[in-house]
Amino acid sequence: MNTLQAGDKAPMFKLLDQNGETFDLAEQLKQHQVLVYFYPKAMTPGCTVQAQNLRDVKEDLAKFNTIAVGISPDAVKRLTKFTERDELNFPLLSDEDHKVADEFGVWGLKKFMGKEYDGIHRLTFLVGQDGTIKHFFNKFKTKDHHQVVLDVLAELES
Repeated sequence: MNTLQAGDKAPMFKLLDQNGETFDLAEQLKQHQVLVYFYPKAMTPGCTVQAQNLRDVKEDLAKFNTIAVGISPDAVKRLTKFTERDELNFPLLSDEDHKVADEFGVWGLKKFMGKEYDGIHRLTFLVGQDGTIKHFFNKFKTKDHHQVVLDVLAELES
């Protein structure tokens, strides 16, 4: 797993969101910077807390001209259920073949309860409007992810 870092060019991608519509990173970057966060599976406890907290700080992110977008290997149908169940207000993208996860370097070997398997590592990237990764987030807990992001955004702006 060769994870992208701050200063690297972000891969430009197009993926389907929870509504079956195409999310085009290059198009979005014309308007704002994008917080791209990868999470393992919709509607699981940690992923739910992380998504709900980002939902609740959408206006705070907007003050930094930033939108959030979540990416997982879930099918569009599951993302639709997750969005409706938790009243999420930002795009969730389906990366079923984990191509985008591979490009960002977040797909790889994981261990859980003594078993090893390939999956998405919970990592986040702040992609600036120039397409460069401005910050790589790898040290956070799901419950404080949103605050870590806001703190970094404030720091980058000062």
